[in-house]
Amino acid sequence: MHSSFSDQLAGLDLSGFSIGPAPVSTNDFPLHDAVVQTLEAVWSDLFAMVAGTALEADAEDLGWAFVNIFHRSATRKSTAVDRATDEVRALVATADGSEIHTHELETQVERAQCAEGAMIALEEMREVAAALYLNEFGSSWKPVSSSRFNHSAMLTSALVEGREFVRARSEAKRRAAMPEGTPVIFAGGRTRHPNEQDALTFANNVWATLDKVHDRVPDMVLVHGGDTKGVDRLASSWAERRNIPQISFSLDMRLGARAGFKRNERMLSLDPRYVVAFPGSGVLERLVIEAKSRRITVVDRRGPLGTSPKRAARDTD
Repeated sequence: MHSSFSDQLAGLDLSGFSIGPAPVSTNDFPLHDAVVQTLEAVWSDLFAMVAGTALEADAEDLGWAFVNIFHRSATRKSTAVDRATDEVRALVATADGSEIHTHELETQVERAQCAEGAMIALEEMREVAAALYLNEFGSSWKPVSSSRFNHSAMLTSALVEGREFVRARSEAKRRAAMPEGTPVIFAGGRTRHPNEQDALTFANNVWATLDKVHDRVPDMVLVHGGDTKGVDRLASSWAERRNIPQISFSLDMRLGARAGFKRNERMLSLDPRYVVAFPGSGVLERLVIEAKSRRITVVDRRGPLGTSPKRAARDTD
């Protein structure tokens, strides 16, 4: 119908006339319960289909791609919102008070609101799928080369006036990129364990340590390096299970040998309450030294299997 209607309008001499989407509300998108039930059913059927086949070894890759479908769609909508917001900003700057200009501004704001509503709905679907991924594989879902923003807590509806929309959009982006709360840095390297029992003990120590820190910092924001193969993965999974916001600082490989030290600087610039340190490289050692020089409390767990070195020394004595 939309295509047919557009074709009919195209044949008319309606100079300057355009069709834009109507304003939307949260009621215009799939309900949360419907999203959960549908995605759970699809997920269950997908992995039941590959179970016991040669594709079972690729199950985690399939699960990651499933979540990424919604992530990419949300990212495209976010880009559309950015473009619409730029157009709103330009219209506000050139406001002349005319009826035509006012109508164009209102239309552009409505378009931006529609795109933003769709972005939030798609992010919700991604988060439901990411929770399924976490339950299935025991690790937090992370995009390859972009952030996993979540704007669902942002108040973005019922914005009519152009300047208000631009300000709200800017604030929403800032809050999504930098969650409110107290930063706590988590750092550690890739470790190998001789058996599954040691690996389980180490993982339990990571989670127990983070639980204790969270008890002291209820509004904690976990800051880590985002390594999907190291101890960061354990910390990220803990944060997702506990519904703790995260900020990951990946290495800028263009900096070569300085990349790790530059990441330390960026994380410490957040003025964290604690630095939680598990066994790692010399770059991690520098992070601990620098944190102590700034009088930041270091929770040192660089002893055997993620325990306190002081406790390990006492036990040895």
